[in-house]
Amino acid sequence: MTINTIYLRLEGPMQAWGDHQSKFVVRRTGPAPTKSAVIGILCAALGITRAEASVEWLPRLAALTMGVRIDRAGIRWWDYHTVGAKMQMRTAKGESKSGAMLTRREYLCDASFLVVLQGEPFLIGKLSDALAAPCWPLYLGRKSCPPSRPLLESKGGDYPDVLTALKAVPWRKRCRQDAAPQTLDYLCDWRPSASQTEAPADAEIWYDVPVSFDPPAHEARFVIGGSLHVGRDGDVALESQPIQHHTPAPSRPRANYVNSAYRQARSERLDHDHHLCVLCKSPATTVQHITYRRAGGDETHDDLRSLCRLCHDAVTMLEYGLGMGMDRINPEEPQWRDEIIKKRREIIMFRSIQTRRRRLSAEEVE
Repeated sequence: MTINTIYLRLEGPMQAWGDHQSKFVVRRTGPAPTKSAVIGILCAALGITRAEASVEWLPRLAALTMGVRIDRAGIRWWDYHTVGAKMQMRTAKGESKSGAMLTRREYLCDASFLVVLQGEPFLIGKLSDALAAPCWPLYLGRKSCPPSRPLLESKGGDYPDVLTALKAVPWRKRCRQDAAPQTLDYLCDWRPSASQTEAPADAEIWYDVPVSFDPPAHEARFVIGGSLHVGRDGDVALESQPIQHHTPAPSRPRANYVNSAYRQARSERLDHDHHLCVLCKSPATTVQHITYRRAGGDETHDDLRSLCRLCHDAVTMLEYGLGMGMDRINPEEPQWRDEIIKKRREIIMFRSIQTRRRRLSAEEVE
C-alpha cells in the first residue's frame, strides 16, 4: 500500500510555537504549531543541522502539505525570566546600564494537536522512520517543552487531501469522564489548483515557511480554517462553518528609543504631565504608547502617557494578556482604572513573595 500521509501527535505539559511577533524580550506563542516548527522537529529527527537544512532539506520539507487539528487548545500561560547578569543594556534615555535582562515567555499548557503531513511516498516513509527513532531529542517548540508521548501517531495511509486525513482519526478522550467536544477546529495549507487559482476570502497569511534556519528567514503561506464535527463515539466529520479567530495579529512598529524625535516627544509628554504618573500621581519614570500607529520616530506627545514603573508594568501585562495590536490601553480612560489597580496589586504581591524567598535563601546560606 502506498503511504502519502503521516500523523504527528504534539502533546505535552507546555508547548510554544513562535510566530512573527515573537521577540527576544517578549516571546509569544501562536495558537497552533507553525510549519517552521514542525519542519524543525523533522530535521532534528533526521539529524540535519541548521546549516545543512537550507541546502537540500528545507525546500523538500516545505513542499509537504500540512494540516493541524486542534484536539485541545490548551490555556495560555506566561513565565518570567531573567537573562544574563551585568549585561550592558540600553535605557529609554539612550544610555547604558548594567543588569540582567528581563524577559517574558508565553506557553500553551495542556494542549494537544494532531498534525498531518502529506507528500511524496518515499519522503513520507523516510520521515516516518526518523520519527520512530529520532536522531536528536524532539521538543514542542522550545527545549523546556518535552513531549509527553511519542510524536509519531501512526504511519497514516493514502488520502486525497489533508482534510480527509484529519477526519480519518477519531477523537480520543484522556480521562474516563471526558465528554467529546461538539467540534474541533482545524488549519490547513491552501494552494492554487486548476479549479481555484485565487485564495479564498477567509484565507489567512502565516509567515512560517522556513527558507533558512541559520540565519532565520521565512516565506508566507496561505492557511484556511474551519470546524470538524465530533460524533458521540469520537468519529470526525466536516462541519461547514469556517472559523475566523486564528488570524495572527499584525506586527506593529517598535519604539525607537534612540531616535531624537521620539526622545523629544517623550520629554514633551513628561513635561505636560508634570513628571507625574497619570494614574497614581507618583513620580513618572517612563512613558507608555497608547498607540503604535506612528511609532518608530514619528509619534507625537499625544501618543504617549507618563507612568511610574509599576503602572507601566501593570498596563503592559494587561495589553499582552489581551493580545492588543496597534492601539493600546490609555491609562487615563476610566474603564481601565480598576483593571490596572488590580494588576498593580498582583505585581506587588509577586515581588513581595520573591523578596521573602531571596531573604530566606540568603539566611540559609549564612
